[in-house]
Amino acid sequence: QVQLVESGGGLVQPGESLRLSCLASGFRLDAYAIGWFRQAPGKNREGVICISPGISVGDGNTFYQDDVKGRFTVSRDNDKSTVYLQMNSLKAEDTAVYYCAADPDVPIQVLCGPYEYHHWGQGTQVTVSS
Repeated sequence: QVQLVESGGGLVQPGESLRLSCLASGFRLDAYAIGWFRQAPGKNREGVICISPGISVGDGNTFYQDDVKGRFTVSRDNDKSTVYLQMNSLKAEDTAVYYCAADPDVPIQVLCGPYEYHHWGQGTQVTVSS
């Protein structure tokens, strides 16, 4: 059974950093596309960073939402079955519930399309406020 558990969320001030973790079980992490998504109150769920299957992030394709380029990075540790989202220079508009998602068959053209992912974690709240 595929399970995803996010952790690492919290309350931080603008400009600070957080690292989210997504612990995966029930499947081979390197065989699945992994996406980090977020949903702010009253807004649609949006893709933040999504990676195609592979041993390391550089093996395949990575999609970055424009707003997070240069601030957020993703990494994966297949031995620990964990994907990380490092978030630096956080802004108030980054406030949202962050989810990780996984799917073995996501077309590259829609790598960060939320409807392409069939397995989701429960989410972790990130609040950026002074």
